[in-house]
Amino acid sequence: MPAVLALAAHPDDIEFYFAGTMLRLRAAGWELHYANLSSGNLGSMTHTAAETRRMREAEAKEAAALLGATWHEPFCDDLEILYTVPNLRRTTAVVRQVQPRIVLTHSPVDYMEDHMNAARLAVTAAFARGMPNFWTEPGHTHVEHDVTVYHAMPHGLVTPLREPVRADLWVDTTAVHETKRAALACHRSQKEWLDATQGMDSYLVTLDELSRKVGALSGRYEHAEGWRRRLHLGFSAVDSEPLAEALGAGCHADGP
Repeated sequence: MPAVLALAAHPDDIEFYFAGTMLRLRAAGWELHYANLSSGNLGSMTHTAAETRRMREAEAKEAAALLGATWHEPFCDDLEILYTVPNLRRTTAVVRQVQPRIVLTHSPVDYMEDHMNAARLAVTAAFARGMPNFWTEPGHTHVEHDVTVYHAMPHGLVTPLREPVRADLWVDTTAVHETKRAALACHRSQKEWLDATQGMDSYLVTLDELSRKVGALSGRYEHAEGWRRRLHLGFSAVDSEPLAEALGAGCHADGP
């Protein structure tokens, strides 16, 4: 059974940007893996970091179970997802353990450093998966298999300098949107935090609006997620499009 690894920064990022595509892949017979690098420990205005860490772990596990995904334990804290060798060893260990055919991760240019560093770690970990002289923590032997990396749309659908970003591939998530929404609702502790810090009103309403906006950009779907495929060099023997191949109808490449 082929596997997809969703590798994101914080608890709830997967639900906002990746979960619809994951659900579509699950329906196509794929094995789902759910990994946030950060514990989300700073995401509260009222609880201590330790309390928040515990709450967010429980919420992420609940969301992963609802999606039908295997949950992987985070090893960073908020604002500490740094592009360092220790973090790369931990991230590569996850990639080697899962042996994914597809890695889903953040946009390489996004509104916050945690997202961009998570993407950098995901990309290098996928690249290092087959290097026998690069050891991981915990230890996993190198693996030789093709992997394709897809980058999600950035938060706000623009770069930090407000430049619009357009996807290469649009995935129709209309039929799975309510399940995606239910998975995001598992992250109950985030409503107060997001309302207070980012003016999001209701994170579920924000999800609906984002999903519809991406659907409109696709030109075809009511709800959608957009992806940009990374160059295959160093990751797979040939330039392939496994996401489109797996989903068939209900996704389309951008273009005239």
